[in-house]
This record gives sequence, structure tokens and C-alpha cells, in this order.
Amino acid sequence: MLKEWRLRRAVQRVKPGDGRPLKRFRWWQMTFRALFYLRLTEVDGRGTVYAVDVKHAGNSSTGQIEANLYRDGRHHARSRLPAYFPVPGGNIDVRGSNFGLKRCHYVTDKGTEHQLTPDRESAEGRRAHLDRAHPGLSRVIGVLSSIVLIIALALLLSQLLATVTEVEPVAQRIGTFTAPVRLPGWLNFLVGFTAAAASTERALRLRYHWLLDGGVG
Repeated sequence: MLKEWRLRRAVQRVKPGDGRPLKRFRWWQMTFRALFYLRLTEVDGRGTVYAVDVKHAGNSSTGQIEANLYRDGRHHARSRLPAYFPVPGGNIDVRGSNFGLKRCHYVTDKGTEHQLTPDRESAEGRRAHLDRAHPGLSRVIGVLSSIVLIIALALLLSQLLATVTEVEPVAQRIGTFTAPVRLPGWLNFLVGFTAAAASTERALRLRYHWLLDGGVG
């Protein structure tokens, strides 16, 4: 019931487009723009290409991060994230995180999901190309990203717990906890930077976990 209410709210946020043409993706936009495609068959049998364009910095006038939907190269609709665009046979579900996108999927009326195809020139497209061209290396990078986030989360929680139990009322009630590893400020910064890079790498693959990636963000 809650899911249906959220879906209705998301659909209500969708605004009509203005018909402007879709701009080509440029290599220098990799750090702040995501572009994905979906080819669907209309009711009349005609093939249609939908494109989802997201600028991570947000709308220049409102500051809100929006997803723009293009239909055959023309602006068809827009919505702030999370966005849910009705399309033939289902919906396009777009959700963001602090490091990029965590979802850009076509969800059919039957409940099956298909991730949209990233533009080849985008950061997501280049990461997908690496996965196809070098699957072994891609898996290693993915595993390393997860390990980095697990280590960063463990360090964060242990230091947080140690700080909380230093408070006298807490210490009197449950005792104190000494973190097994206390890092200097510069090393804490380095761990945080590395964890952010790992979450960014996962976002390029549209991977997201509320604890690992959310904890870093």
C-alpha cells in the first residue's frame, strides 16, 4: 500500500516536456551527466527510442536534480528524482544517490525489470564497456569496491561507538568502548575519499546498498 502511494506521488511529479532536441553526450560531461536509452515497441508496432538524461548537479534554476525523458530525440517529460515515467508496457524508474544513479530501470507491467543502456561516451557507458571487454578485471574492481566500503564502514562504526561511550552518562550505564584502530585526521580523510571513490564506481554500475553506500554518503 505504501509502495503504491509512493508510485502515485512519483507519477504526479511528472511534467510535460517542451519538445527540445536531445543534446549529444560530450566526453567532458562524464562527471556530471548520465544518459541512458531504452528501445520500445509502441502499440502500433512502431519502434521508439526513449532516453533518460540526468545532470547530477541539479537544475540551474531550482537546484533540484531532475530526470528528463526524451522520446525519439525530443523532450517528452521531466520529473525531479525519484522519477517514475509511464511508457508503453510499464514505467521507467530513475533514482539517485549521493554518488550518481542507483536505478535507471524499465519496470514492466508484469513486474520484470531491465536496466537501461548507458550512452557509450558516458562514464556509465565506459564502465559497461570495460565489463564487456574485460569481465575478469571488472569483477576484481567490483569486489575491491565492496571491500573498501566494508572496511570504511567498520572503522566508522567503531570510532563512532568509542566517541559515544566517552560520554559520562553512557559510560556509566554500558561502559566504555575502545576502538581497536584510531586513525589520525589525514588518514580518516583518505579512508573517506577512497570510500567515496568506491561508491562512485558502484554507482557507475547502478549498484547501491543502503548500508554500504548510504553509510559513506
